[in-house]
Amino acid sequence: MANILIVDDEVGIRELLSEILRDEGHDVKLAENAAAARAARNAGRPDMVLLDIWMPDTDGITLLKEWSANGQLTMPVVMMSGHGTIDTAVEATRIGAIDYLEKPIALQKLLSAVKRGLQRPPAAGTPTPLTLAAFSRSLPLRELRRRVEQIVENSRVLLLRVGHGSLAELVARSVQAAGAPWLDLGAASAPVDIGQLQALQGGVLFAGELARLSRSQQKNLAFAIDRLDRYDLRIVVATDRGVDALLADGWDESLLSRLFEVSLAPPSITDVKDDLPELASQILLHLVEGGEVPLRRFSSAALNQLRTQAWPGGYAELRAAVKSLALGTLEDEIALADVRRLLQPPADAAVSGISLDQPLREAREAFERMYFEYHLRLESGNMTRLAEKTGLERTHLYRKLKQLGLQAGRRHEEV
Repeated sequence: MANILIVDDEVGIRELLSEILRDEGHDVKLAENAAAARAARNAGRPDMVLLDIWMPDTDGITLLKEWSANGQLTMPVVMMSGHGTIDTAVEATRIGAIDYLEKPIALQKLLSAVKRGLQRPPAAGTPTPLTLAAFSRSLPLRELRRRVEQIVENSRVLLLRVGHGSLAELVARSVQAAGAPWLDLGAASAPVDIGQLQALQGGVLFAGELARLSRSQQKNLAFAIDRLDRYDLRIVVATDRGVDALLADGWDESLLSRLFEVSLAPPSITDVKDDLPELASQILLHLVEGGEVPLRRFSSAALNQLRTQAWPGGYAELRAAVKSLALGTLEDEIALADVRRLLQPPADAAVSGISLDQPLREAREAFERMYFEYHLRLESGNMTRLAEKTGLERTHLYRKLKQLGLQAGRRHEEV
């Protein structure tokens, strides 16, 4: 029959529900709290979950939000509570629960809810992008999420003041409603017109670094910012530059005035270093659920090594590293050696093949070739990410790769 996960902190209820469902022929697994439920969900995909709302560690609504945010809400979930409210039931349904049962649960209601849930077609398609809601155990990221939600309720434009280790894209994805359109302005070379804005209705326009936008991309930004209300759009942009520096680069003063009207300084990866194991684990789960990598898990030593690394490229660099590790390891568990092999190449290998006896020009070209080969591999050929990582404008980047005899990677509109 079906694999059903029952999550409830009361042992009597777990055993009673388990006995009933096993009598119906189902395979039942039990979890006494949210931590055990996470472990069970991460280890496999149950056909259905019966989830208690009130639990001692993390409540069921928060766990439901977490699963929804990290792409793991691929199975029907029925919420259970002995003292719930209509508002709670409505919220659970809005997040993705298919039903709500009040305790004590009548036998017929239980069996009917299970039958309806198992008759639903399985979830299909690529999971939604990761958002801040996926990291419910990180206090700094929970607070950041609340600040972002408060701002976007009152403003359609949000500027993120960032530096090395930026979480800008993760923040912007948290502004994006589930299923809503997304446009990376830094990857859009063609002019944006009314038709495209209509197609983006209700969505988010994003720029990972204002200073890297070309003149035509700046015009796209100005065109869109005048039509946000009409098409229910939001703009999230990030920069490590101030207004004066951007003005010196030729930016329009009135456009900058609108962009800098509401700003936020989110924490960097360095600021949330203690939460980096959770960040990496959730990214890996999301990649697995999306079918981008095979089922993998991190060892504790590997996660600790990731925590000690510097991530100047921020969220994008961390995601690329996690994906590379999941695809590159030969075992189910990503080990410490895998992390060290990818992120800490031997010092002598770093200059392998570069003779220090050759003229400076040739030595510089050899180093640049090695440098770009490394980052092309790390970014899986994504030219948008490579431009952000190296700090080069895309046209200059393509020219440099051609000059070095390197093949430009496939162009991805979003990752």
